[in-house]
Amino acid sequence: MFRARPVRSLLLTAMLFTGATALAQPQPVSTQQRTQAPTGLRTIRVEGTGEVKAQPDEAFIDVAVETLAPNVKSAGEQNAKRMEKVIAALTSAGIARRDIQTRNYSVYPDYAPPMPNQTEPKLRGYRVSNLVSVHVKDLSRVGNLLDQALAAGANRVDSVRFGLSRQEAVQGEALRQAVARARKSAEVLAASLNVKLGAVLDASTVTEPPQFYPARLAMAEAADGRAMSTPIQPEEQTVQAKVTLVFGIE
Repeated sequence: MFRARPVRSLLLTAMLFTGATALAQPQPVSTQQRTQAPTGLRTIRVEGTGEVKAQPDEAFIDVAVETLAPNVKSAGEQNAKRMEKVIAALTSAGIARRDIQTRNYSVYPDYAPPMPNQTEPKLRGYRVSNLVSVHVKDLSRVGNLLDQALAAGANRVDSVRFGLSRQEAVQGEALRQAVARARKSAEVLAASLNVKLGAVLDASTVTEPPQFYPARLAMAEAADGRAMSTPIQPEEQTVQAKVTLVFGIE
């Protein structure tokens, strides 16, 4: 038998259902929240270069003894005897043994160019080369030490290189110059753009080692024909540093 539900009960049910539906709906998002994006970080990137020139205070002389003999054994023995005389002359001149170091030792066959009626070169013997590097702290003695090495039996001078014993201090000064120039560029750029320069956000640097130049060797002679000490003129050493700075814009 059909029973009619009270009207009050039906109204309460409808109200509860409607309220649940309203709570389940997502809250609307304002147009401002949907379109707003985070502001990107504005920066200024600059580079600076520093360069310092300094007088060298040390030198490295590379002298060698080169011998040629019909067989390897004979070439090696001759080379060893002559090199011992060269080292003895250098140590007698005041160079410590620890400042004389072998840089290269090589043994290789030596061939004569083929004659017109020959197809293959002819073996003349074997060549042995022993190269030592001499560390000199008194630059005024470089020329005289070269002469003594040559007189004792060295028959090849590969190079004379000058250096800086306190290279770190010179590199530090070059880096300070590079930073100062980079900062100055950033300040000028910020002023031109009418913005305020902020803190340094990133920094990187590259320091160039000193540039070595081979010395020019020339044997000077006195008016009466007597040999004089080989004149050696050390050249300035150049140290460069490059820095990149990134500043924030306030």
